[in-house]
Amino acid sequence: MFQKFPQVSFVISTRNRCSVLLETLTQIQRCGLAESDFDIHVVDNASTDRTPQRVRSRFPKVKLIRLTQNRGSVAKNVALPQALGRFVVFLDDDSYPLAGSILRMIHHFESDAKLGAATFTVTLPDGRQECSAYPNVFIGCGVGFRRRALRAVGGLPDDFFMQAEEYDLSLRMMQAGYTVRTFEDLHVAHLKTPQARISSRTFRLDVRNNFYLIVRRFPFSFIPTVGWDWMKRYFWIAGSRKLQGVFLQGLLEGILRSLIRPRREPVSIETFERFIKTDLIRSGLKTSLTQVLGTQDLTGRPVLLVDCGKGIYGYCQACRDLGLRIVGIADQQLHHPSRRYRGIRLVDDQTGRSLRYDAVVISNLSPVHAKRRRNQWRLTQDRPVIDVLEVPESDEITDVLRVESGFLRTVARTA
Repeated sequence: MFQKFPQVSFVISTRNRCSVLLETLTQIQRCGLAESDFDIHVVDNASTDRTPQRVRSRFPKVKLIRLTQNRGSVAKNVALPQALGRFVVFLDDDSYPLAGSILRMIHHFESDAKLGAATFTVTLPDGRQECSAYPNVFIGCGVGFRRRALRAVGGLPDDFFMQAEEYDLSLRMMQAGYTVRTFEDLHVAHLKTPQARISSRTFRLDVRNNFYLIVRRFPFSFIPTVGWDWMKRYFWIAGSRKLQGVFLQGLLEGILRSLIRPRREPVSIETFERFIKTDLIRSGLKTSLTQVLGTQDLTGRPVLLVDCGKGIYGYCQACRDLGLRIVGIADQQLHHPSRRYRGIRLVDDQTGRSLRYDAVVISNLSPVHAKRRRNQWRLTQDRPVIDVLEVPESDEITDVLRVESGFLRTVARTA
């Protein structure tokens, strides 16, 4: 007999957050699909708060998998053999899609055969938004996958537990020829429940897994440049948060893991350059600066960079390729009198505005963070502000944001 598979399989991992999980499961029922068109898979990471019993009682149709140990966010992998929908949606136990988003997600996949992962715009309870530091890296609390693509490249990296697993899978998607895109008309509400979120553990795993990711996936020629930049930035963040000891612990764990499990499987240089967007940054800067400065010759023209984000390498390299002179990098969180990025001073915004420059370049690849900083700088000084990621918002997208989330404030994740 012919078996009808669902359109969408939702996959959630959880541990000891029963109340918020039950609310999330309630919200998923309102995703806009017929009951036969979706199923839900919950992987329980050895909860001790009666999560399995209460899920079975309230939602008997949910496919529940009980683990005997906590495997973190990557425990979602356990459900993938049973998740047979055409599309697989990863959610956190405190995140859920807003009305209409799943139907629009399906439309995006059907319109683009190369789309491997469709990332949702994530909105927090206070109206802020969050996203990855790179536009082609999904965020784990709201992303849809083409199941065929997910099966082809494998799931999340089992040995990451949590933190940076999205980077590893996104790079493998790109290496396989699929695209990873964030869509402004797809929305997930993320409650950001504090229970089980331990900042020191999260930062330690950020450092450990990002180091391991660099060793495992980066082409060798980019390890001493982009890889070094990432680790230096985490070191600076540790100083700002007084987490130097946590940074050193994470770094040591990353080094040991790389020595014990030397699984070096780098993506190609072409894939990595698409990931860090060197060509896009260079061409975008050349086009924009030529227009606003009224000259093809950019040699020696002074620019101020804003933000020392994870993608800072591409911006500095593009500026140097174009002959631009960088007078400083304005970063409100990481500025310090003694800090230099490749010889360039890191200053606060007030100091940055006092410098002599012809244009401001937003040097952050995180779309949410770049938008916030772009708007700040356009309001506080009158020189041109260039953001190569800037896309004019259509009235349709703005209306969707207002109706579904009720607010438009933005902010990015720190990592």
